Amino acid sequence: MEIDPASSVEAIRAIDVVPAILDTVCRVTGMGFAAIARVTEARWVACSVKDDIAFGLEPGGELKLETTICHEIRDSRQAVVIPDVARDAVYRNHHTPAHYGFRSYISFPIVLRDGRFFGTLCAIDPEPRDLDRPEVGNIFRMFADLIGFHLGMGQELSETQADLGRERQTGIQREQFIAVLGHDLRNPLAALEAGLSLMKRAPDQKRAEFIMSAMQTTIDRMNAMVGNILDFARGRLVGDLPLRFKAESAEAIVTQIVNELAIAHPDREIVLHCDSATPLMCDAQRIGQLVSNLVGNALTHGEQGTPVVVACRESDDEFTLSVTNNGPEIPMQVRETLFQPFEQGAESHASGSLGLGLYIASTIAKAHGGSLTVQSSPTETRFAFRMSLAAT
Repeated sequence: MEIDPASSVEAIRAIDVVPAILDTVCRVTGMGFAAIARVTEARWVACSVKDDIAFGLEPGGELKLETTICHEIRDSRQAVVIPDVARDAVYRNHHTPAHYGFRSYISFPIVLRDGRFFGTLCAIDPEPRDLDRPEVGNIFRMFADLIGFHLGMGQELSETQADLGRERQTGIQREQFIAVLGHDLRNPLAALEAGLSLMKRAPDQKRAEFIMSAMQTTIDRMNAMVGNILDFARGRLVGDLPLRFKAESAEAIVTQIVNELAIAHPDREIVLHCDSATPLMCDAQRIGQLVSNLVGNALTHGEQGTPVVVACRESDDEFTLSVTNNGPEIPMQVRETLFQPFEQGAESHASGSLGLGLYIASTIAKAHGGSLTVQSSPTETRFAFRMSLAAT
């Protein structure tokens, strides 16, 4: 992970020993200015500075790269040591000493643990200094290596934290997948269980065949649903929900789901009003998922002994599906998080449910370019799914 100039100041500041390093450099060499610089192909940025000669550079300040010697060190990765510019055959006519007015200069490359160049540990002074001593070079080399080591460790820590964050997110998605699977298969399984119970009491062959047909439809729906939920397992639950669009009858989709849930909940009344003749350009399986979650939610939280009303209609180039149940009002603070997964508000309203059904329904609605809203009063709650008929 590249350390960019903007973050380099903070990266160096996080190394506690840097002020002591710069102070030691100045004491050992007698030089009045020392700095750690981030040097890239285009920029020279001061990350930490000790300035006793009023050079005027602060952390975060920049020098034009072409006016420095550090870009040459970046290319060669070799230290530059100049005890006295006036006596140096290579640098006495160099533009940098003349530009900044120094007589002595020393700079060592800082290389990260993975071999990438970070910048330099450098020092300057307006007077000549005795920099040819072995201990000076050894100290600079040791400090440059130490800084590179700390920077590398900081990078590795950041990368490890990022990896842990990704693993944590993967774990959440995995748990989400399992929860979605359990949630979405609950209603079809209940319908199959009810169908088996009815089969045992079927009065004649014709009735048994009807129940078998309904059960086969439910099994087909479950198979398709498992395939769909695998999409969620790939981390695509939000923003990248794969759809298979086709012109479908809204009435047929809604009727199938309502019949399925009616079999699973024989003690509850589901009233269906459907007045929508225009085929929907949609993914029928996903819309079926949405309807199943909304109606299942209404059956779970609606007042016992009162009907759940499902209505679909079209007007002004818009298709609307509403699911209404009687019961207490959903508090406003709960409504604000009702369409988010695993939110306490949704779970609180769901009386121990996973808090996923409405989230899934909302995601499917958005994937169809539509919306899912809720209205709740002290006597009834209504969820409404709307999508445009323009594409159709």
